[in-house]
Amino acid sequence: MGRYIAKRLIISVITLFVILLVLFLLLQFMPGSPFNDEKLSPDQVAQLKEKYGLDKPVIIQFFNYLGNMLRGDLGVSYSLSPNTPITELLANRFPITMKIGFFSMVLGTLAGLLLGFLTAFFKSRILKFFYNLLTLLGIAIPSYLFAMCFSYFLGYKSALFPLLYDFRAPVASSVMPVVAMSLGVMAVIARFAKAEASDVMKSDYVLLARCQGLSNRTIILKYILKNSLMPVITVMAGLLVGLLTGSLVIEQMFSIPGVGGLLTNAISANDYSVVIALSFVYSAIYIVVMLILDILYCVIDPRVRLGGKPE
Repeated sequence: MGRYIAKRLIISVITLFVILLVLFLLLQFMPGSPFNDEKLSPDQVAQLKEKYGLDKPVIIQFFNYLGNMLRGDLGVSYSLSPNTPITELLANRFPITMKIGFFSMVLGTLAGLLLGFLTAFFKSRILKFFYNLLTLLGIAIPSYLFAMCFSYFLGYKSALFPLLYDFRAPVASSVMPVVAMSLGVMAVIARFAKAEASDVMKSDYVLLARCQGLSNRTIILKYILKNSLMPVITVMAGLLVGLLTGSLVIEQMFSIPGVGGLLTNAISANDYSVVIALSFVYSAIYIVVMLILDILYCVIDPRVRLGGKPE
């Protein structure tokens, strides 16, 4: 287990380095500049580039940026919020985005697992109808359309929840965006959970357990649920990162002061330092989630080994 985790850590670090290099090079060669203000003279633009080290060769800029990043310095904003440390910008916005994404993931996962497993275990027409309806709507309809419906009926008509994000009522302000974003997660998780549970219930070892006289509760908890979770965990990794990166529209709709608005504004302003930092943070989150996923594989199924070789 230790060697397996060490190998995955090394691969993750190398992957992050390559991602950072590609991001840096792509944005360096993109058209435009963070100093596009017409009021700035060529001499002033040159002074600004010298101030931020943008006049140096690209490879030197990259290693300077990498060294600063290893010390926890993500640089400063060039044009969006001049000279403001990016870590300060993230500190004010990232926790809100993480909170919305995390609770959306938790709600969608729990509801999806419950719906999928219940539909697989109990052959009820009513339950199957709700399963088909909810999963179809959750997959076919984008989260922002759910958000629009919630805003109109629950925010505007009924006034049950704030239409826009309010720091004085963070919980109430988060209900509609969390539920809207969780429905897609619920639909995907429910489909995977039902399909896997149905396959496991038909397996030979479950049939053998029934022949041995084990109770349904023991069979479900010890055999079916455990062996159905691995594919569900696999899809959860992509869904979690998708919630964090795909919440841009939801944040704009509810005026949530998260990193979604910061990223879109930074792209519009050609603020490369902010774009690189946010893109790298999103990539790091994905790598960490996948690393945790690999470790969970070993915990749930000890047969999983790197390269298929036993430790």
